[in-house]
Amino acid sequence: MSPASSILRPAARGRRRSYALIAAVAVLLAGCSSTGVAGYTDAGEQAGYVSGDGSVTTWDPARRPGPITLQGTAFSGETIDVAAWRGDVVLINTWYAECPPCRAEAPDLTAIVNEYAPSGLHAVGVNGVNDAGTVTAFERRFSTPYTSIQDADATAVAALQGVVPLQAVPTTVLLDRQGRVAARVIGQIDASTLRTLIDELLGATDQRE
Repeated sequence: MSPASSILRPAARGRRRSYALIAAVAVLLAGCSSTGVAGYTDAGEQAGYVSGDGSVTTWDPARRPGPITLQGTAFSGETIDVAAWRGDVVLINTWYAECPPCRAEAPDLTAIVNEYAPSGLHAVGVNGVNDAGTVTAFERRFSTPYTSIQDADATAVAALQGVVPLQAVPTTVLLDRQGRVAARVIGQIDASTLRTLIDELLGATDQRE
């Protein structure tokens, strides 16, 4: 008997079911990655999350998807509707607390939102995994200056269908002053790149080309 077969023999049936389930999930994720959404990758699957590679996609003003309709109830209890922020730039970040790149990028997101809020940047998170206690603890740890929408039913993410792959966490989306998708980062953000994107959008006074 080979070492590999001896390892697999205990509870073989149960493990085979687990392996079959993992294989099925991998096929589903592969299907998502083949949808043509630029920058999507299933790297990180074994860590219990699916992340992107930090790739950036931008849209020319004349070809931007939207305006986006995104609303929901925040973990803080308030109603969030990004339509109320038309005329300003909006940052949307999908995340959950156990996601390593979400934790890694949290300090940069906190700094960037604090830096640009006086210039007209609004931000909101979207979390469909954690309960209110976990979200509150995360926000306290990283001094998050914005709230997150409760999205257990994926309604908020569905509003970004075609822009944000459901499995790609974290994803950061920037909306222009008309509420249209101007840029997307799949995976952990690069702070300097995100600042450049925000600078360009805040500096554009008319994007109705």
